Amino acid sequence: MSVSCSLSPTSGPARLLPGGPVAERILAEVAEGVAALRAVGVVPALATVLVGDDDASAGYIRIKSRQAAELGFASPHVRLPGSASQADLHRVLRDFNDDAGVHAVLVQHPVPGHLDYDRALEVLDPDSDVDGMHPVNMGRLALGLPGPLPCTPAGIEALLAFHGVPVAGREVVVLGRGATLGRPLAMLLAQKRPTANAAVTVVHTGVADWPRYTRRAEILVAAAGVPGIVRPEHVRPGAVVVGGGVRYEGRRLLPDVDESCARVAGAITPRVGGVGPTTVAMLFRNALRAARRACGAGVPGWGGSAEVDDEGAVVGDGGAGGGGGGDRG
Repeated sequence: MSVSCSLSPTSGPARLLPGGPVAERILAEVAEGVAALRAVGVVPALATVLVGDDDASAGYIRIKSRQAAELGFASPHVRLPGSASQADLHRVLRDFNDDAGVHAVLVQHPVPGHLDYDRALEVLDPDSDVDGMHPVNMGRLALGLPGPLPCTPAGIEALLAFHGVPVAGREVVVLGRGATLGRPLAMLLAQKRPTANAAVTVVHTGVADWPRYTRRAEILVAAAGVPGIVRPEHVRPGAVVVGGGVRYEGRRLLPDVDESCARVAGAITPRVGGVGPTTVAMLFRNALRAARRACGAGVPGWGGSAEVDDEGAVVGDGGAGGGGGGDRG
């Protein structure tokens, strides 16, 4: 873990908080865990489902399948045509539920417009939900019970802990209230744990004077999915700024946080390579946890809604399904 990051006004450029080193640490631990399961005859399997011919989605699946192979996972894949019905998608998910050799499942989002992603997610076994977005898992998070967490929120907590950013007792403002990032992150960072235990405020674009809240934040997480919504005048000098929300125009990434915020912030995630790598790493950590649970292997420290390592950092039980996002307000 790197040197602690102070929360004080700065006269120079903000310190960068890259996600790459965090992801490398997590993935190295995942590889060790996979090897240990293989040594006792268990091959962890992360299944993926893609509906339709969206090039970007297909690219994400290829990347995840390649990384799964590098880590030692089996990665069965089902690709349904864009004309597939809701029943077709449910049938595939039920087949994976019934397959003892499949431990975790990822349904690539988005699905074609005539399909209901949330209905499909409800068909999935909550314990194999690598996204952590099943209603059961969201309820587990709210109650502080063990279970998969949404990857981006879990990755943000791990990123802050890795870079030595103090969170406990601090004022955290989350700009965005969506189910994939804003709301679960608020619940996660409010939990009683050394890397959380914060005073968390959730604000959104439905609040006319939302900058009044962001300007007082010691840690500001942009999760709105509105490109460039956070500008220097919205940031408290010396604050830590995390860009969690993004939109895409074709292949161009449009983050919530304007790059000029680095002139005011004390520390900030980079435009590229910030939260993204930790999100993906949590996906594989979550898949490993699912395999361990399914085969009855013990999971050290798995006594709450997130695993905490010996330095007090949350390093597990997250999930992610797609590339980019945000709560759009």
